[in-house]
Amino acid sequence: MKRASRLILILAVALTACAGAASPTPLVDLPSPTPNALRPIRLPMGFIPSVQYAPFYVAVDKGYFAQEGIELEFDYSFETNGVQLVGANQLPFAVVSGEQVLLARAQGLPVVYVMAWFQKFPVAVIAKADSGITTPADLKGKKIGTPTLDGANFVGLSALLASAGVKPEDVTIEAIGFNQAPALIAGQVDAVVVYANNEPIRLAAQGEMLSAILVGDYVSLAANGILSNETVAAEEPELVRGFVRALAHGIQDTITNPDEAYAISKKFVEALTDDALEKKVLAATIDLWQTARVGYADPAAWENMQATLLDTHLLAEKQDLSRAVTNAFVP
Repeated sequence: MKRASRLILILAVALTACAGAASPTPLVDLPSPTPNALRPIRLPMGFIPSVQYAPFYVAVDKGYFAQEGIELEFDYSFETNGVQLVGANQLPFAVVSGEQVLLARAQGLPVVYVMAWFQKFPVAVIAKADSGITTPADLKGKKIGTPTLDGANFVGLSALLASAGVKPEDVTIEAIGFNQAPALIAGQVDAVVVYANNEPIRLAAQGEMLSAILVGDYVSLAANGILSNETVAAEEPELVRGFVRALAHGIQDTITNPDEAYAISKKFVEALTDDALEKKVLAATIDLWQTARVGYADPAAWENMQATLLDTHLLAEKQDLSRAVTNAFVP
């Protein structure tokens, strides 16, 4: 009888517990957990919204970044701001030009170039078609305008002159700000340094007859790509690998189907109103990305970049390229 009483008591307690658990009274209406929530990442781009960023737009629009757990926000701020923020580990990535990587490391910033976007250095020197300037050697004795006496334009010009044996004292280089086209048309300088996939195309559309000397046709230099830092690369390798993989997919899609990429870009760039002109800009930019392995950073291009920075005294001493650049995350 005692065993029966104990059994009844146990069942009564169990039933009471079950009844209490069956109808809980929630204190608040909590949302369901989202273990696969996207990670917001702000990406400094270094330039205004442009069709040149088509691979990023494609990768966002098609969900390639989302598949890697990334929600990308485009920040069209100055390139150097992005370098500083990534170097301080306040942001994981930025879009930068090659020379910025070595200059930043020389300042003690532990940045790492994790992916090459442009395979060909995008800088060119342009002159009026009747100037007789068609090769780097023709620049000897000329007045050349460049936005500043540093940065990608100046570095590209320096490498171009060196490729032809033209010494700095053989030319006159003037910092004219970002007014290259007006300065050239007005005859203030004999030639100007520009981006090969931008100003020459826009000036030609205006009826200007030009000659263009592409730096990438004469010397291989490390060009635009993705910057991260040593901490992110070491502690979050899958984040880096996922970012690189998503962008590589976007680049390949843009190369394969530029018309689709252009249509997608129009969702992100309000200024794309002259379709014929902007498609030419995109085509010229795609030419600078072509490679057998999307994202691969050529060691020789980095050696050339370092040599140019040392020759121009923008860099005081050699940097360890094995720490500055890696292909470990490239698919």
